[in-house]
Amino acid sequence: MMSARYTQSPAMLSETLTFAERRMLVNQPKVAIVGAGIVGLAHAWSAAERGYQVTVFERSSRASGASVRNFGMVWPVGQPHGKNYETAILSRARWLRLSAEAGLWVNPCGSVHLAHRPDEWIVLQEFCERAASLGIACELLTPRQIHDLTPAVNPKGLLGGLSSPTECCVNPKEAIRSIPAWLTEKYGVRFHFQTHIAHLESTGDDADVNSRVRVTTSYGDSADFEKAVVCCGAELQSLYPNVLASSGLKRCKLQMLSLHGGGAGWTLGPHLASGLTLRHYHNFDICPGLENLKNRIQTETPELDQFGIHVMASQNNYGQIILGDSHEYNADIEPFDKSLIDQLILRELQKILRLPDWTVAEHWHGVYAKHPTLPVFEASPEPGVYLCTGTGGAGMTMSFGLAEKMWSRWTESPSTQTENAASAISLSFSDRMNSDRINSDRMNMER
Repeated sequence: MMSARYTQSPAMLSETLTFAERRMLVNQPKVAIVGAGIVGLAHAWSAAERGYQVTVFERSSRASGASVRNFGMVWPVGQPHGKNYETAILSRARWLRLSAEAGLWVNPCGSVHLAHRPDEWIVLQEFCERAASLGIACELLTPRQIHDLTPAVNPKGLLGGLSSPTECCVNPKEAIRSIPAWLTEKYGVRFHFQTHIAHLESTGDDADVNSRVRVTTSYGDSADFEKAVVCCGAELQSLYPNVLASSGLKRCKLQMLSLHGGGAGWTLGPHLASGLTLRHYHNFDICPGLENLKNRIQTETPELDQFGIHVMASQNNYGQIILGDSHEYNADIEPFDKSLIDQLILRELQKILRLPDWTVAEHWHGVYAKHPTLPVFEASPEPGVYLCTGTGGAGMTMSFGLAEKMWSRWTESPSTQTENAASAISLSFSDRMNSDRINSDRMNMER
């Protein structure tokens, strides 16, 4: 849980800065971040660590977009091997650091992909056979081993599973709404909520070292910064709409639900994913058997493909079980949720899970921007201005790592975090499992 000293508002915390701290901030180069979702917060943290005076502008009273409407899964295993997977591991390291420094709840719970159908089991075996050579930590589990990890899996028809130790769980609503206060106290980051940015304009060119970016709010106030990073989420029409319109980004709506949980002492254990997820995450594209799995699902349950449904479950620090999700794109997005989608999600989850109580506590939808091929869309429409959006459903997984790599590139300084991440990837499966069990036990004792 977030430490009590970080639950004050950022405005209150900024008033506690000493005169010396305020004078030091005056001499720092200035950066503006537009958007206080997970991407914007990641950039604010990376910039502040590099000595920038950071100001974050958020149009809402608090972040309320896709960053707070998700599973809370930090999900490296879903990223393709290579740079994407390494970036996800870097993000994971920063989440764990945030937990240690800010008292934020982060549970290194790992994950299990479940196989209840023969074609699902074939794909998991194919993936595991290739994983070690690709630097991906995972192992196959028997039904008995899965039962020892979690009480939540339906044993009927269970053939096995794929376990990964790298996944973590966070409470997205708590994290996104608490990190600003920590950034203010630790780095002097300034936040302006309920402040819509209407216009950005560069005052120079790429060769002008004295060029500035003028940031103007909808109230008519303006200020100059050395850099501005626009993290606009799914809002693609306010700032630089022509650039974003030609970017290839598409908007995606997802529907999700939460259950009350299993009562005191009942824990889900690792994140759980059904075989349906194998057709959703591109890391499994390396498996020859994937096409047969896709064809079987399309033939048996075309309604799942119609709404882009694949099902997963996570558990937050209050015991709530988070379930989802679906995917509808662009013109298919309506403001009204479909009860049919909720029913299909529950139907598929009830095939693979045994939960104590299936009573729905909440249901909601979120909308995010997604690029068809890139982990994030980047552009610099004018000197000193950078667009960064389109992390899709991987914002919690990728944002911290992406921001670190971008700021390392922009400031031409190596990221020690990247070096740490490379070392982390070389850890053996057993080393990671032992380390994460120790961390998990410690956090459970503290809760």
